[in-house]
Amino acid sequence: MEYTTTVNGSEMTIALRGRLDTETSPRFEQEVVPALADISSIVFDFEGLEYISSSGLRVLLALKKMMMAKGGDVSVVNVSEGVLSIFKISGFDIILNVR
Repeated sequence: MEYTTTVNGSEMTIALRGRLDTETSPRFEQEVVPALADISSIVFDFEGLEYISSSGLRVLLALKKMMMAKGGDVSVVNVSEGVLSIFKISGFDIILNVR
């Protein structure tokens, strides 16, 4: 999995490519969390995300809680049908702001 980040004020956009799973989610979380000190809103661009596992969902939930503690939010754009299906089954389509 690869990702790029773009910061605009207090909003960070994170574009992911590949798979966010048990192998990639720990490293992703370790790298992203320290960069969120001045961030209150995250937009995930999932155009290139092929798959997300329960480990990946756990990371998204942890980041959502971090942003809520700051009065911010997490939203998701460009979600593929496969990932959206996983979101719907797990209830993440309600937890996250899917645009």
